[in-house]
Amino acid sequence: MAAKHEYYYDQFVSMVECSCNAADYLHETLQDFNMEDLSARMSHMHRIEHQADTEKHEMMKKLAREFITPIEREDIIQLAQEIDEVTDSVEDVLMRIYMYRIKSIRQEALDFTTAIVQCCKALKTAMEEFHNFRRSTKIHDCIVQVNSLEELADDLYIKAVHTLYGSCHDPIEVMAWTETFERLERCCDSCEHVANLVESVIMKNS
Repeated sequence: MAAKHEYYYDQFVSMVECSCNAADYLHETLQDFNMEDLSARMSHMHRIEHQADTEKHEMMKKLAREFITPIEREDIIQLAQEIDEVTDSVEDVLMRIYMYRIKSIRQEALDFTTAIVQCCKALKTAMEEFHNFRRSTKIHDCIVQVNSLEELADDLYIKAVHTLYGSCHDPIEVMAWTETFERLERCCDSCEHVANLVESVIMKNS
């Protein structure tokens, strides 16, 4: 049983692990893409997302019963919501691919999922260090890494859409991939929101 003051930090790690699992699974699904498997893949992804929701709800129940917390109550709530949003945004990508009946995966999508996996790994390292944020030498580097990956994703989005509109002449496919690229880029945005919030909490408590 974790010490009382460690509980929230451990729970943040567990929630980010769900994000990492979702990101890894999305990358794997797109690498070995098969339209016929998508329904089963969606079900597995939803189980990962449900686990993330469970972790968040358990934290909120504990928070509702406590008066003293290691960081401000509002920061705990916002961090939990932002981490949960990462997992939700990853699941949303797979949902779009399924809904739009995308038949094959463009290379740019795999470039995106590679960046998303790296973002989530950096967030996990940051969260593993978060309980010791006043002394940790790793958190800052993780935040910088996430910010850099988000900038990379912005550039990738612009180039991916530019290439799409120059090479694809099926308007339905163009619409489907435009929306999917937007959702992929949003995953990195969600990771950056977590990283920026962690940085803000550290500044307030240092």
